[in-house]
This record gives sequence, structure tokens and C-alpha cells, in this order.
Amino acid sequence: MSPLKTALLCLSTLCVVATTLAAGVRPGQIKNLVTFGDSYTDTVVVSNGGTQWPVYASGFAHVNLFPFARSGATCSNNLTFRPFPSLFESQLPTYFNTTTDAKGHEKLKPEETLYTLWLGTNDVGSNALLTGSDDASLVDVMECMVNWVKVLFQNGARNFLFQNMIPLETVPLYAPDSWPARYWTAQRNTTEWSVFMKELVLSGNALSKLMLQALAPSLHGAHIGIFDSHSLFADMFANPSLYLNGTAPLNVTGAVQACVFELNESTSDTGSCTIAHGTDRDSFLWFDELHPSEQADRIVAREIAQVIEGKKNKWTTWLS
Repeated sequence: MSPLKTALLCLSTLCVVATTLAAGVRPGQIKNLVTFGDSYTDTVVVSNGGTQWPVYASGFAHVNLFPFARSGATCSNNLTFRPFPSLFESQLPTYFNTTTDAKGHEKLKPEETLYTLWLGTNDVGSNALLTGSDDASLVDVMECMVNWVKVLFQNGARNFLFQNMIPLETVPLYAPDSWPARYWTAQRNTTEWSVFMKELVLSGNALSKLMLQALAPSLHGAHIGIFDSHSLFADMFANPSLYLNGTAPLNVTGAVQACVFELNESTSDTGSCTIAHGTDRDSFLWFDELHPSEQADRIVAREIAQVIEGKKNKWTTWLS
């Protein structure tokens, strides 16, 4: 049976009951946070001009941070090729090499470690599924992300938090009124891009949820949670006064660092940029045309810290 058909079977009453009874991690249980993903999570090449959310989250929750996310990453370069460290070809091997001793034993205690994955922005974006990517499909990409849980489980991991994709059609790069930016300067139909991106994100999030619901009952002893990044960012976009606290007028359509390029201009140039400074930066939802701002990341960190601490979190659903 295909993964999609298997996932669809999880709409049964049994799966609904199992999800309802899931409790997730216990208060005080988690001592280590291990992060995978792309530039939204990378703590080396920081995408928000300040401090990335895993650093804040580990500090808020007082846990050890082991960051493996890398900018530009997709789930697999065999599906959506990009010359960056992908999850399966780079990040997972690096993790295993780093956290396994000479005898092959895991250095981190599984019951004390939470693994997170926030991926998809590059997989569905420009130079990938949005503009065409060989023979890979959205189903292939989402199945790859769900396989992250399987691989880690087989190697001893037990606590997982799967962060779904944000509403990328609201990011300046994919908005209907977007402008030529460093990430894309070629001619494009901005309305078409925005509509297509919305469908890719909504469909991808629905697929991953169904696949995880189907997988959860088979991984005995595992705790699998879905962190609804999509709903959180949709709420930040719709109600910025609840989240943004800078000294400039609140802004969810521009960016801290917004740079306009001429069509087909080389991105080696800086373009014409408008840059916010100091506390004005915290009035923006986006840092640039593609990435969340540091203030948005503080909100993500605050919410995920609740999960780490075993508290109830409005954006998190535990499947097991």
C-alpha cells in the first residue's frame, strides 16, 4: 500500500482516539534539544540578523542545544537538488557522527532528548517545486520529511516535534505584490506564484499530518508532536499587535531589510535597500523577503520552550 493510502486510513476512529489520548513529553523530562532544518533554524548562518530561535528556546527551557540545521537545505538533494547540506545527505550523517560513540552507542539519552524538524521552505520554493524540479512531487518531499522520524526512531530517538510549513504566500518573496529581490530577480507572475505557493503549503502540511498519523501507532514508545507553525504565523500576520513590539509602526508586508533589485539584475549587488535599526526591527514579521524576523523567532522559541518543558501548548498536537 502506498504511503498516501496508508495515511488516508488514519482518518479512522481508532487514530482519532489515539491522538486524543496522546500526552507528549512530561514536565522536566527533556534535557536536550536537537534541531534539524533549513535557514529558519540554522544557528551558524543566522537568517534573522540576530539570534535564531533554537538558541532562545534552549535558553528559555534551560536545556542543552545540539543544532544541525543548515541554510539552503531541502529534505534530500536526490529529490530537490540544491548545493546545500540537505537533511538526509548531510545533516543526519553529521548528527550520527557527532552523537555516537566508537561502539555505536548514542551519547544522548533518548528519553531526555527532543528532536525537531522545520523544513519545506526550500523544497516547495523557487528553484524547486514551485518552478519545477525534475520528477519529484510534493508527495515525495513530504514522505521524505516523515522518514526523518523513522530513521531517528530506528537509531533510538523517541521524542519528535515536526514543525509544519508557514503560510509562505504571505512572505514578501511569494506575496501577490512581491518585488524583484535577492532570491529571485527574473520576470514572474507574482499572483500565480502566490496562489500556487499557498496550495503547495496547505497540501504539503495536510499530507505530512496524515502520514505522521498513520506512522505514529507503529512506533511503540515514541512521542510524535506536530507544531503548527502555519497557524502561528497566520495569527502573527493577522494580529501583529499580539506578537510584535517594536518602536516603528507594525509591519507584516515589508521587512527589516528589504532590497529591491532591477529585473534580471545580478544578486551580487546590494540593490536598493531600506533597513530598520535598533528596536524598530521588532515591529516587523519578516527580516528579509524570505525569512522571519528575530522577534517572530522569539515567539517561536517561546512556544517551543513550552513544549520542551512539558506544558500544554496551543500550537502543538501530540499524536502519540
